[in-house]
Amino acid sequence: MPWYRARIGHLALDLLFCLVLSVVLLASALAQAAETPLRIELNKLSTTGETCQATMMVENGKGGAIKSLKLDLYAFDDDGVAQKRALVELGPVVARKTVLRQFEIAPTPCAKVGRVLLNDVAACEGGDLTRETCLERIEPASAKGAAPFVR
Repeated sequence: MPWYRARIGHLALDLLFCLVLSVVLLASALAQAAETPLRIELNKLSTTGETCQATMMVENGKGGAIKSLKLDLYAFDDDGVAQKRALVELGPVVARKTVLRQFEIAPTPCAKVGRVLLNDVAACEGGDLTRETCLERIEPASAKGAAPFVR
């Protein structure tokens, strides 16, 4: 057998190895992106008249761009009684970026907000995101002095 046929055989094996390795690395990167946490912090509550103004910080540190992120939230009083439901749009969120978003919990004063519940994700769009993957990725948090933000 001529020497160049053996060389072609080795090149074909090397190429196949590189292809398999690329597929494995790509699958690993996609799985890691799906598991990347999306930290959402209830940063501040401030009362203006009868309205509570909430500030939320969305940390998309390692994830891809999010076109729309609509959360279904409930505000509870200190006795655990639901006071107000709010559908809040926190998007768009650029890839690898932290953003602040504000919304009103009206007509509830902040003194009556004992905690805020992340009830569900109403919408999540961007790349291969779904409502379910966004809900899995979200890690609720609260800044010092803010009401607890929980699942």
